[in-house]
Amino acid sequence: MAEFDLTTMLGQYLDRHLVFPLLEFLTVKRLYDEKEMLRGKLELLSNTNMVDFAMDVHRTLYPDQQVPVTLKDKRQEVVNQLKTLQAKTQSITEIFEVPEVQRQIQTSRDGRQLYDFLSKEHGFKHEMINTLYDYAQFQYKCGNYSGAAEFLYFVKVLTPPSDRNFLNACWGKLASEILMQNWDVALDDLNKVKDLIDNSTYTSDLMTLQQRTWVIHWSLFVYFNHPKGRDLIIDQFLYTPTYLNAIQTTCPHVLRYLTTAVITNKARRRAVLKDLVKVIQQESYTYKDPITEFVQCLYVDFDFDGAQKKLRECETVLFNDFFLVACLEDFIENARLLIFETFCRIHECISINMLAEKLNMSPDDAEKWIVNLIRNARLDAKIDSKLGHVVMGTQAVSPYQQVIEKTKNLSFKSQMLALNIEKKLGNRGGQENQWAGQE
Repeated sequence: MAEFDLTTMLGQYLDRHLVFPLLEFLTVKRLYDEKEMLRGKLELLSNTNMVDFAMDVHRTLYPDQQVPVTLKDKRQEVVNQLKTLQAKTQSITEIFEVPEVQRQIQTSRDGRQLYDFLSKEHGFKHEMINTLYDYAQFQYKCGNYSGAAEFLYFVKVLTPPSDRNFLNACWGKLASEILMQNWDVALDDLNKVKDLIDNSTYTSDLMTLQQRTWVIHWSLFVYFNHPKGRDLIIDQFLYTPTYLNAIQTTCPHVLRYLTTAVITNKARRRAVLKDLVKVIQQESYTYKDPITEFVQCLYVDFDFDGAQKKLRECETVLFNDFFLVACLEDFIENARLLIFETFCRIHECISINMLAEKLNMSPDDAEKWIVNLIRNARLDAKIDSKLGHVVMGTQAVSPYQQVIEKTKNLSFKSQMLALNIEKKLGNRGGQENQWAGQE
C-alpha cells in the first residue's frame, strides 16, 4: 500500500547511504515499479564512490546497453584517489599500530593528553587529523563503513569539540555504526550527537531545529533495533519538549513511530497513552495515518467499529514499513488488547461473538484469547460458556493510584515551562550537519 509509504518524507532527513536499506526493503515488498526503484538507486549512487554497485544497477536497468564511459572513468578516478589517500595515511596508521601507542590510547583519559603524547613521541601534527578525516569520508563514500568508523573514532578522540569537523565526524561515525548494525555503539554515538546539539551555543534556533530533525530520523534505526529502544523513543519523542516541538514543527509523520512504540510497550503504555492521545489530537490536522487514527478512534471517538477497521489497515501499513515490520505481530496483539480493555470499561457483560467481531477474530479464537488473558492475571473476568458471555469484575482505583495519575504530568509541564524560559533567553549563532553535505 504505497499510499502510506513514508520513504520519500524520511529520505529528506537521512544521509543517502542510510536510504539504501529502505530502497532495498521497498524492492522486496514490490510497492513500486522495479525499474522506478532501480532508477532511484542509480540516482542515489551518483554522488558516492560505490561505482561497481552503480555499474551493476545500470546493467540490470539497461541490459541491452553498455556501461557508460563516465562510470568507467569515475571508477579509475576513485581507484587513483584511494591510492593517493592510502599513501598519505600510511605513516599515520603506522603510528597507531605501535604497541606503546595502542596502550596509550586505551589509558588516556582525554584526547588532549593523547594528542600531546603522539606529538611529543611520534611527531604527530594537526594536519594529520584532517588527513584522517578525509580518508574516513572517502572510505564511507566507497561503502567501507567499518574502515570509516575506525578512522572517525581517532578523529573524534583527537579533535577538540570546537573544531568544525568534530560534529561532522560524530555524524559520520553514527551513520557507519548504523549501517554495520552495531546498535550498542550506535546508541552511544547517537547520544553524543544529541548532547552536542543540545549544548551548542553557536547555532541559531533554526539550525538547531534542523539538526534535531535529523537526529529524530536517524534515531529510528537505533530505537527500533536496540533492546531499550521502545523506552528511549518515548522518553525522547514524547517527554523531551525540544524534540516533541521538532516533531510537531517539521516532521509530524514521526508520530507513526512514536505511536507504535507506545502501543507495543506493555510496561509503560498505560502511563503514557493519555499524553500520546493529546499530541495525536493536536496534530491530526497536519498528519494522520491508520496507526494514529486507530488511537483516535479508540480513545477520542470511542468508535470501536472504526478502530477495528483501522486495525486491519494498520496491519498493511506495518507490513510495508521498513522500521515497523518487525513489530507487526506485537502491535496487532497489543492493539487487540487495547480495544478489549476499552470496551470492557464501558460494559460489564459482553458477548464473545461481539468481541470476536470487534477484534477481527473468530469466536473460538476470541474465547481462547480471553481465557489466556484471565489465566495470566491480566484480566479480572469470568466466562459464562452457556450464554457465551464475558462477565467483568469490578476494579476500584486505589487512592495511591489516583495521586499518581494526578501528579505524573508535573515533570513534563515543568520541562515545558523551562523550555519557554530558555527560548526567551537563548543565544543565536550558526553551525550545521555537514557530513552528508560534503558528499
